Amino acid sequence: MTARVALGFDTSCYTTSAAAVNDRGEVLASSRMLLPVPAGQRGLRQSEAVFAHVRQMPAVMDNLAPALKEARIVAVCASVAPRPEADSYMPVFGVGYAHARVLAAALGAAFFETTHQQGHIAAGLVDGGPMPSRFVALHVSGGTTDVLLSDGERLTPLGGSADLHAGQLVDRVGVALGLGFPAGPQLEQLALQANARALLPASLEADGLTCHLSGAETQAQRLIQAGSLSREQIAAEVYDLLARTLSRLLDAACRRERVDEALVVGGVASSQLLRRLMDQRLRRLRAPFRVRYGQPQYSADNAVGVASIGMRAYLASQPTS
Repeated sequence: MTARVALGFDTSCYTTSAAAVNDRGEVLASSRMLLPVPAGQRGLRQSEAVFAHVRQMPAVMDNLAPALKEARIVAVCASVAPRPEADSYMPVFGVGYAHARVLAAALGAAFFETTHQQGHIAAGLVDGGPMPSRFVALHVSGGTTDVLLSDGERLTPLGGSADLHAGQLVDRVGVALGLGFPAGPQLEQLALQANARALLPASLEADGLTCHLSGAETQAQRLIQAGSLSREQIAAEVYDLLARTLSRLLDAACRRERVDEALVVGGVASSQLLRRLMDQRLRRLRAPFRVRYGQPQYSADNAVGVASIGMRAYLASQPTS
């Protein structure tokens, strides 16, 4: 019997991505391309990113095509906004939405919408076993540092960064150190060569659910300009600061909501160094909950979670026998 398959599309500020998931929740294929960013720049304008997605989508789909030869595509899903909020909007997501709608219409497949954030959380659950219906999710990426309560299908914001996002801190410091954009993997390699001394102070509000990262970025830039620390030392300080900050956010949220499990997702969370440092910090905090991280290959912006959401929505729409 031909497998039923859902396609997912995600066109973020970083990556053009498409994926295919079957009706057993298995990932058949995932194809993605980073948006091309000129050296020294810290990203693209929305208009530039939209054009880049349009140019890259054919190649992304060419890479996905071999996995679809025996598939019966029953659903197509696209992330249409950054977050599941009424005023959440970015033009880049219109590219994935348009391609998904056209493909669904041509194939006679069901079409579903989701958001980039919901896609990240769904991707974090792939190949990791079930989570309880109620858990805390920490989403850390270039455009997001959010702490959320996931309760069934509903996401409720609990806190996060009031200014700079975790990925912005990584990228801005990395570019200032002469690294390419996005800078995460290169900055992590530098950080592994030094031991942090906690030179960048963590800044959290009294409830522990809101952090500020812009001050840390300012101080890191001053250290770079002064030339008083090596590139490796500055990189290590950034990851140490993020581990201290994110661990405290997660601990405060889980204790307040009295949940037993937490999920950490997003491009920044794909860092093995950050995961190790966060685990160390959480042990020091004696965190009364279990932390799970998404599979590294699905943590950065990709459409795997979007496709998974599309398949679940399709199966839920089918009449029961």
